[in-house]
This record gives sequence, C-alpha cells and structure tokens, in this order.
Amino acid sequence: MGSTPCSGKGRGIGGLQELGCMPWKVSKQKGEDVGGRRSELEVRPNTGTPPTSLQTPVIYHEKQHKELCALHALNNVFQDGTAFSRDALQDIYQRLSPSTLVTPHKKNMLGNGNYDVNVIMAALQTRGFEAVWWDKRRDVGSIALANVTGFILNVPSNLRWGPLRLPLKRQHWIGVREVGGVYYNLDSKLRSPDVIGTDDELRKFLRHQLRGKNCELLLVVPEEVEVHQTWRSDN
Repeated sequence: MGSTPCSGKGRGIGGLQELGCMPWKVSKQKGEDVGGRRSELEVRPNTGTPPTSLQTPVIYHEKQHKELCALHALNNVFQDGTAFSRDALQDIYQRLSPSTLVTPHKKNMLGNGNYDVNVIMAALQTRGFEAVWWDKRRDVGSIALANVTGFILNVPSNLRWGPLRLPLKRQHWIGVREVGGVYYNLDSKLRSPDVIGTDDELRKFLRHQLRGKNCELLLVVPEEVEVHQTWRSDN
C-alpha cells in the first residue's frame, strides 16, 4: 500500500479480524473517554504495599477503535489520552492540501481515521515535537535513546476471517516508549502492553521489525533535538 493506511480492531464487520502481537498479563482499570469510547489504563495488581521503583508503573494503553491507530499510537507514546483527539487529527487532515499528502485517503473525510504520516507529523508539531523518519540503511545502534521521547512504527498487519487467515494485509501504526526504565510495545491491538525491556532489547526489537517488508520507523523527538540532530549518537 501507499505510505500509511491503518486498520480497525479484531472485532471487525463480518468477523474480519487482524493478527496482533503476543500480549503480556496485567490487570486493567477503566480510564477516560478517548475518541468517543473508553480507553484502558494498564496497572500492576494491588498488593496492598506502597509502590516502589521495582514495581510496574502505571502505563497508559489506548485500544484500537475504528481505524484510529495513528491517534492511539500518538496518545500511547505521549502516555496521555488527552494529548490528541480524533477531532484534532481530523482538523489537521482537512487543513492539509491534498497536494502535500503522500497518500490521501478519501475515507478520512468522514473522520473514520486511517491517517497517514503527514497528519502524524503535523500533529506532533502542534505539541513542539518532530518526527524523524529513520533511514533503514543505518543501524539503530546509532540512535541516542536518551534524547528520543518515543517511537512510532508502521507495520503490515495480517487479516483473518474467523479461523481463516486471508492473503490480505493493511498497514498499522504502533507506539513504543519507555516507562519507568522499561520499554513497552503499546500496539493498540494488544490486550495489554508488551514488555520489550532494556535499551539493548529495544534495539533488537527495532532491528527485527525493520527487517520486515514494508516496515517504517519514526523517532518522536522534541523540536530542539531535531534541530541539533542530537537523536544521533554519532552526531
């Protein structure tokens, strides 16, 4: 497909559902309304003891709704369900001239989502951030992780019809970031955040993803980091 169409959650029309990543076990509590439906916060079970640095921190994990994976990826990276809204992304989409879009998607006119990289980049700029499109010819070992707020990946997503796997794929946005010293895969299709781990494990995860076909990586960084190119450790 073009640059970045994304798809809906597994409970699709007619039983159409998509394959996700392996989730990890964690309890859930309801969060605030996001994009017209309930989000969920992933939290460690209450053990009756005060939280410590060794306990799993509260992690915001927005779940898939319609084709709003770009919205979910942004909010998951910012760990804030109010960072961006469907209306805000729709307004950005409508303000962008079609001539500036890499791949304009007509269904965006209905506000259903399926936003491309242009909308994500413009949305980040409204918060004082930039998206750095990673050159896959370079090794991720040269990323200065301390200067990167989070990562947004665009990956192929397989479709299924009930138990049958269909020869169809759609592109899907997922967010990755560090919370409490641990990196998590915050894919909105997962039941709960998936632990990636340490800096080294994150680099292994990114290398694995980028070896796949049609996978792209965006680094989410503050404006000053992008200006001075300090997201590069070899700068």
